[in-house]
Amino acid sequence: MAQLCLGTVQFGMEYGICNLSGKPSTEQSLEMIDIAVRQGIDTIDTAGAYGTAEDVLGEYFKMTKNAGNIKVISKLRPNIIGRDEKDIYGTIRRECERSLKRMNLEKLDGYLLHTPEYIYNPGIVEALVRLKEEHLTEHTGVSIYELKEGYAAVETGCIDYIQLPYSVLDQRGVRQGFIRCAKQAGITVFTRSAFLQGLFMMKPEQLPLHLTHTRPYLEEFERILDKFHADKADVLLHFVSGEPDIDYLVFGVDTKEQLLQDIRYSQGDGISQALIQEIRDTFKNIEKEVIFPSLWSGGKQAE
Repeated sequence: MAQLCLGTVQFGMEYGICNLSGKPSTEQSLEMIDIAVRQGIDTIDTAGAYGTAEDVLGEYFKMTKNAGNIKVISKLRPNIIGRDEKDIYGTIRRECERSLKRMNLEKLDGYLLHTPEYIYNPGIVEALVRLKEEHLTEHTGVSIYELKEGYAAVETGCIDYIQLPYSVLDQRGVRQGFIRCAKQAGITVFTRSAFLQGLFMMKPEQLPLHLTHTRPYLEEFERILDKFHADKADVLLHFVSGEPDIDYLVFGVDTKEQLLQDIRYSQGDGISQALIQEIRDTFKNIEKEVIFPSLWSGGKQAE
């Protein structure tokens, strides 16, 4: 069973198509982090690109002195390395040190490339390895969208963490054998987007115009839920966490109530194999325009 990893993008910026409450206040975010930690979640995912999320975490660690008990994973800001960059390592190290300073940390558990294509640049990969050698991070990694970048990461032989989307509609990682490949290479697998930025939680009739192409899939998912008398959030979480080769499920929340609900579901008994099989049989090879939020708004990166 995959462990929960608290995602923090909602704590730093307006995020999610189903978010009606807006960005939580700093006080609300700090409360949610504290609840998650008290409920046994010891891994937190953030990024330099997540608005003020790292600053919020810095406030939490300053208040609680709890940094030694929590594994924090952050990411290099996207597209920060220019084509003619002369000092790749210097640039990456400065970015990493800024993240550490914002969070009041001395070391990260993981530092990931937020630009997947950087995995093809040997100088950038070598810089990550140097950060690890110099004890600024325990692990190196990359956050991907396309599986080809994941395979490239495996081939480097020096990547410890890979984060990729995986959900009811986006089963590529398992169907195409990538997650098994990564696990066999000794890589820790994190998945995100179990709720697909909140898309799953919307009623089909509530969809904005630019997402009407997703409606048939949402309606079919609702049909399956009705057939099995299943709760939507419970199924979305357990469909992912039940995959044996997934180590961590990264999830984000807008409110304390969502957080407590997701934790409660994650501690439940799971969902039936018949329900899992029907989802697998129903949703195969879904087009990228549905499963890639970055394509929902004319190519603007959304994750």
